[in-house]
Amino acid sequence: MNLTDISTIKTLCAAHGFSLSKEFGQNFIVNPGICPKIAEAAGIDERFGVLEVGPGVGVLTKELARRAKKVVAVEVDKRLPPLLEETMADYDNFKLILNDVLKVDLKALLAEEFGGKPVAVCANLPYYITSPILMRLLEEKLPIRNITVMVQKEAAQRLCAAPGTRDAGAISYAVAYYAEPKLLFSVQPGSFYPAPKVTSAVIRLDVRKKPAVTVPNGDEAAFFALIRAAFSQRRKTAANAIANGLHLPKAQVISALQAAGLDERSRPEQLTLENYCALQTALANI
Repeated sequence: MNLTDISTIKTLCAAHGFSLSKEFGQNFIVNPGICPKIAEAAGIDERFGVLEVGPGVGVLTKELARRAKKVVAVEVDKRLPPLLEETMADYDNFKLILNDVLKVDLKALLAEEFGGKPVAVCANLPYYITSPILMRLLEEKLPIRNITVMVQKEAAQRLCAAPGTRDAGAISYAVAYYAEPKLLFSVQPGSFYPAPKVTSAVIRLDVRKKPAVTVPNGDEAAFFALIRAAFSQRRKTAANAIANGLHLPKAQVISALQAAGLDERSRPEQLTLENYCALQTALANI
């Protein structure tokens, strides 16, 4: 069954009374070159267990199952299991879990399904839920080697932007803290059915064995609260935004910036992960 052929997809959907859902941000990949490239980019082989998020009708899933030891896909749409049962019938190394990936106990799931195998995550992520899924995968410090996902290109650029550069946002810092990101290639709207209005891109996050910096007292919650506050008003200076976001006197924030050896006029995106660590320490000591 050729799942990159639009007429095949339409026939399959019609046979199961399935219609694409805007609620779940469903856009199926119909460019035959894309899924092999994604699977290849993930570096998956027969040693790997793969966690897929949102398999759709199984076009990427098939490529993953051809390469990996085992593929476990988490799907929230209750209408899709009968379609996947048909499209994945030839693969006995595939398992479907019908649930919301944001509600699953991922640590338990990975231990149960993959044991000590190296684990990769692959997904064509719905645009509206990209950040929550990626942050859940990273924050829980799961035994994952890498995460290879297709997202909206604008989001891809933000996720992969280096801290301290103009394109960086709060999420760029979080990603860089937990992983080494790479923007791999763009995917045009015509590669999907139905075609979205925006260009997509595939990124790979190689998960770090330990975070990029050591945060003061190991207080990651305070560290990321500081960064989020800085970016909550990114047109303002870091001093103004942090003072407003953390409800601190501006003079105290300026003193902390100076104590950390930083310019009080710095913009949020001009500071590095190391700079925010130094600022967090300075704020705690003033």
